Amino acid sequence: MKRLWKILSYILVAMAASCITLFLVGRNGGPYPKLAELGAVIDRYFVDEVDQAAMEDAAAAAMVDALGDRWSYYMTAQEYTEYTERMANAYVGIGVTITQREDGYITIMKVEPNGPAAAAGITAGDVMTAVDGQDIAALDLDQIKGMVRGEEGTTVKLRLTRDGEPYEVQVERKSIQTVVASGRMLEGNIGLVTIVNFDSRCAEETLAAVDSLIGQGAEGLIFDVRFNPGGYKKELVKILDYLLPEGPLFRSVDYNGKESVDMSDAACLEIPMAVLVNGDSYSAAEFFGAALSEYGVATLVGQPTTGKGHFQTSFKLSDGSAAVISIGKYCTPNGVSLSDVGLTPDILVEVDEQTYQNIYYGTLDPEEDPQVQAAVAALLDRE
Repeated sequence: MKRLWKILSYILVAMAASCITLFLVGRNGGPYPKLAELGAVIDRYFVDEVDQAAMEDAAAAAMVDALGDRWSYYMTAQEYTEYTERMANAYVGIGVTITQREDGYITIMKVEPNGPAAAAGITAGDVMTAVDGQDIAALDLDQIKGMVRGEEGTTVKLRLTRDGEPYEVQVERKSIQTVVASGRMLEGNIGLVTIVNFDSRCAEETLAAVDSLIGQGAEGLIFDVRFNPGGYKKELVKILDYLLPEGPLFRSVDYNGKESVDMSDAACLEIPMAVLVNGDSYSAAEFFGAALSEYGVATLVGQPTTGKGHFQTSFKLSDGSAAVISIGKYCTPNGVSLSDVGLTPDILVEVDEQTYQNIYYGTLDPEEDPQVQAAVAALLDRE
């Protein structure tokens, strides 16, 4: 089969479940002749060898980008594998959060408790300089991640420095479940619940944290959804149903115009609440704050959110890549769209860039976090 047909075949959306057929067939049933025309020109006349995979990925990405929707995007096969791991809140690795320095080396920002890196003695602040004997200064972040990760049960040799002193350690790669939600008690009998995302296990871990804090005597709750990118609607609805009284929780309209409304039962949690948000609170995180605010049970604290009012579905393609496409719109319980509007906090607390980064990496104690302290004060004033 000629290269042309191989190229075109990879620009198919293999979605039998949704009865959508080909990217090469337009919405009105007509073909995209320009793709076939250009493919024929390249196939016949281009003088050098073609990187077929790169061309397929570029063509697919360009088609999705041309939709003009900031929330729709294309993923290569490798990116889709990593995406499914994130959605499951589980991955095979050593259990660290990293960032790349200007010199190309890697700073360990966070170490997962009870993970392989922690067991090997790696701590936050250590600097990684080599992986399996290879200096990493000239590599990009994705290349370094690929070297550190691998098959479960295998090991990776790392060279690091701590306070300028080098050391080496062998770390076993293991399957790691990331903590999705956690709780801690603050001053004034206020409980802080941090929700990382609304993906797998979010509701289970969030409600467990809430129950634990109330059992410890919490008289008010702060939900921290700053830097929370959103996730599954079903996880969001379970939490809102637990917290809110009878009524609508979430409204959505899909690409066919079908509207659905998720409802709450009469049981609810009667306790003062606040929700922390910022410019990196998206989607389900925004609608979580919006629902609690519209029911009048929570004060919003922090910085304005972005306003992501579309929901997406990922469609896996035949080569393992995928397209994430917006297929509908969300609204708050009162029917308000947050698209490109977002939430404006009741109590606006701006922070500088360094503080913002420290909050993201979890290196700022709640006692030193101005947004947390503003929420604590708001709850204490309500009592």
